[in-house]
Amino acid sequence: MEIIYSKHWEIQRKFRPDVTDEIIIYAVVNSDELRDKYWPDALNAMSRIPPSGRILKVIYKRIGKDKIKVVTAFWLD
Repeated sequence: MEIIYSKHWEIQRKFRPDVTDEIIIYAVVNSDELRDKYWPDALNAMSRIPPSGRILKVIYKRIGKDKIKVVTAFWLD
């Protein structure tokens, strides 16, 4: 899966170095596609990450079959 970064995520990534591309892909693949509350074209992925047990939320847009654009990602707990 190919990941494209939004301008917001490029800025926020400096403050969240523990959220890697592999973790984002894992969360997107292993969760249901939930519609975002505020943006009709964005999707949410919420998944528990195995080694740490923490929950990651990823807000993204689907560009193609194997291409997503990450708007933001953050830990819920």
